Parts: sequence; structure tokens; C-alpha cells
Amino acid sequence: MEEFILKPIGILHSEKRYRYETPRQGVLADDTESVIELEAHQNFEQALKDLEGFDRIWVIYLFHLNPNWRPLVHPPRHTRNKIGVFATRSPHRPNPIGISCVKLKKVDGLRVFITNSDILDGSPVLDIKPYLPYSDSFPESKTGWVKSGLEEMYSVRYSNTSRIQMDWLKGNSGMNLLGFSKLQLEFKPSDNSRKRVRLISTEENGGSYELSYRTWRIYYTVDEKNKIVLVGSLASGYTPQELGDKKTDPYGDKELHRKFILTDFNNKR
Repeated sequence: MEEFILKPIGILHSEKRYRYETPRQGVLADDTESVIELEAHQNFEQALKDLEGFDRIWVIYLFHLNPNWRPLVHPPRHTRNKIGVFATRSPHRPNPIGISCVKLKKVDGLRVFITNSDILDGSPVLDIKPYLPYSDSFPESKTGWVKSGLEEMYSVRYSNTSRIQMDWLKGNSGMNLLGFSKLQLEFKPSDNSRKRVRLISTEENGGSYELSYRTWRIYYTVDEKNKIVLVGSLASGYTPQELGDKKTDPYGDKELHRKFILTDFNNKR
């Protein structure tokens, strides 16, 4: 078949730089602002005329971090079976094209400010279109194997200590464990089949758990009755003996862990 060459109209800038920071769908994303910066000298200023006034827009973009595709994929939720990629929203597609319905905040020159976005930083943007509820929304449509699952969603909350620790880590390394933990724990927080989760202790209405990300450990409790996850603290995954070995550092992060352990987070409240 004939091939078509698509030229991006711009680039999206976002705080979400890694796949683990993106929610399953944009509607589950927070209000963190992202910016679509369009190419200059292309008359895109005129193309953006009258876009303001729409609450939502469709953004068509490229999954730039997915060079390969898979005919069968494992969806993150709903089923443990492999599903045909065309029956999913997976980024592992023959043509790595994504589409997200996001909230439009404002247009400033060649910059389009949006929220409720699940699009990663650096994603090439192919097109922008307005969202029209009367033609784009079909709430009674069947969804095949997919269930909404929103009734299974947990409220993820953070102690002051955990927020301070995660803010410190993000400031010192760029690692966003706040985004990672929310994404991992808002659905099935005790599931250890697809997550690096370890049960520490059981309680009458839940339990205490450890979630691992690389060399870091996140400690939290689960209130099953009220569907609440409370993240209590962050800790290094290294033992004192491992941190004392300055010759071996396969991940190049031991010095960061040493600084973390020596930091008095009680005085940073």
C-alpha cells in the first residue's frame, strides 16, 4: 500500500517523562499542566484561531518511546489474558499513534496549555481537534472485554513524611515516585503478580506493604473497607553493608542513598 509521511506540528512538554508516570487514561490524570509548543513559521497561529472556547480537545501524537509493536498485549487491568492490540489502548501499535482527550486551559501564541493529559514529555504532536460532546460521546456503548473498573479505584493518600521524602528525591534526582506510586496503587494495591509488592503484615481490614522501584522502597497500608491507600514513608533498598561497599555501585546511585539516609526529614516539614 502507498506510504504517507507525517510531519509533527509540534512537541508536547510535560512533567511526565517516564512511562511509569502516566495514568491508564487521561481522565485519571491530575491537573498538572502540560504545553503543546507548535512549530514556528508554519501559519499555525492562524490554525489555532477560535480554539479557545472549547473545554476539551483531541491531541493526536506519536508514542515516540515505542519503536516496536506487538500483536498481542497484556492490558494493565481488567484481565490477565493477552488481548489483540487493536482491541486495546496499548502504545505498542504497528503505527505508534496515540489519541488523548485533554482539558484545554488556554492558547498563548504557538503554545497550547492543557491538563488531564497522559502524554509523555517530548511526544511529537501530529494534530489537534476540538472535542464535541454531541458527536464524540456515546456513554451507552458496549465496551467489550473492558469494564470501567472505577468502582475498584482506591484513594491514594500520602503522609507528610512521604511527601517530603519524595519531593526531596525528585529535587535531587528527578525521580518522581509520587507519580509512580499513585499509578501503581490506585488499582489493586496488594497485587504482587504484576507489581513488586511484598506483604509485611496483615490487619483486620487490610495490611501493610512494601512497593519496590529500582533501589527504593515505598511503605504503605491498605484500608480495604474504605478503599484507601496511605503511603507512609520512603526508604533505601540498600542494606548498610551494601552502602558501605563503595567499590560496587552497579546503578550509580549509592551516594544519593547515603545523602537520603543522612537527611533529617523531620526538620523539613
